[in-house]
Amino acid sequence: MIMVWIAVLALSIVTYVLLDGVDLGIGILMGLTPKEGWRQRMFNAVGPLWDGNEAWLIVAGAVLWGAFPIVFSTLISAFQLPISLMLIGLIVRRVAWGCRFKSEAARSICDASYCCGSLVAAFMQGAMVGGLVEGLPLSSSGYVGGTFGWISPFAAVCGIGLCFGYSLLGAAWIFYNSEGGLRDQARQFVEYSAGGLLAFFTFLFLYTFVGDYRVMSRWLDHTYLLAIPATGPVASFLLSATMHYRRDDLALYAGMMIFAVGFATLAISFWPYMIPFSITIDQGAAAPARLAAMSWLGAFALPLLALYTITSHSVFRGVGRRRRARSSSEKSQDTERGCSLFAVCIPLFQISAGGARHRTGEQTKVYDGEVAHTGTNGAPDGVRRVSATSDC
Repeated sequence: MIMVWIAVLALSIVTYVLLDGVDLGIGILMGLTPKEGWRQRMFNAVGPLWDGNEAWLIVAGAVLWGAFPIVFSTLISAFQLPISLMLIGLIVRRVAWGCRFKSEAARSICDASYCCGSLVAAFMQGAMVGGLVEGLPLSSSGYVGGTFGWISPFAAVCGIGLCFGYSLLGAAWIFYNSEGGLRDQARQFVEYSAGGLLAFFTFLFLYTFVGDYRVMSRWLDHTYLLAIPATGPVASFLLSATMHYRRDDLALYAGMMIFAVGFATLAISFWPYMIPFSITIDQGAAAPARLAAMSWLGAFALPLLALYTITSHSVFRGVGRRRRARSSSEKSQDTERGCSLFAVCIPLFQISAGGARHRTGEQTKVYDGEVAHTGTNGAPDGVRRVSATSDC
């Protein structure tokens, strides 16, 4: 039963990182996008999806609280400040989103707020992972590091690295869901973000594998596991190839593969610890009766959330390109309707003009678009301008 909830926790964390990472990445890139029209299209590409994405963060917290209460209480004690700042950033994003569509005058302020909220939330998530990997000061009574015990240069670098990673996911999503100039801009964002993420992974490898003997010995004792982190360079090469050949769908999947490989590498490096080298899975798990009771709730709620997530992403996938294609189709249809109306009016005009020429007792002459009516004696009795619109 414990391993079932470990799998649920891992699935919820990975799902949240991959899905809400797209939202946060687009928010970060919002501050680097110069045109307001492009920013609007970026909002449209992610707007229908982010409510379901953030639900997976709630699931991860609920699983920690219910199935691993010791781990939950330790993490809450250690990361009170970054969790609070992360939640503030997420709230600022939500407020900025709502205000942007209600006030055109404050749209630039809302865009800046959305970018800052996304940046703060992403940085705090990465910093918490860095503090957890480096190790928390614990004693038999729990966390003893104080409010700032988790802060370190390594945690700050991890925060920056996760910002690059989320930017990569967001840029790949924009590249997949857009066309024209925004698509070219997203391609540049992917290249820059991938370069920053590659530098971060290089630093992380040297710091963790070489600097920590306990982590390095685990991989050296089980060399067959090296195939998992080796998948990372393969995914990076796939990302580069897909961008070169403009395979937008594969670029998004390659970026997600990089994140999945990074998570698997991190989990294997510290297995079976939930808090590295301090609390194991068995030590942090709740009583079997509590885990069994949670299983009934999880068996009902998790499939519904998974179904909602899959359905929403299937429906809104490529929404930006479909909107632009539909807009172009509507313009083409309007042009065709205009041409058809013009084609109907021309014969009506000809019939009307022909009837005027054969009036009883009158003769009609046309001079440069003007129709002169003459009586039976040939003297003109009036000149009027012929209008195709009036005759139609």
